[in-house]
Amino acid sequence: MTDFFDREGDGKYDKAYKETTPDILKAFGDFNNAVFAEDGREIPLKYRELIAYAVGLTTQCAYCIDAHSNAAVKAGASETELAETAWTASAIRAGGAFAHGRLGFKLTGVHDHS
Repeated sequence: MTDFFDREGDGKYDKAYKETTPDILKAFGDFNNAVFAEDGREIPLKYRELIAYAVGLTTQCAYCIDAHSNAAVKAGASETELAETAWTASAIRAGGAFAHGRLGFKLTGVHDHS
């Protein structure tokens, strides 16, 4: 293996899903297609793609980042919108660490200010 992420070649590994769990793969594909349908949703596609991009950044999924940043641009997102989405994801991730840091105090009893 030379690269972890190979946009063109990694799809060949879908074969395992197709051979072992084709029903689940189809259900997932249908679900994904419904979520990202161009029409018929209240939230415009551009915003759904930006949400997916933010989640991909937060979960650090290279495949999601690639797919949804490109899909967001295709749906009309600007470079500034991508940047603001990345900053939003960064703020949420940092906020989560801050908020969960309180658990460290709570669970250890350190600085218990009850």
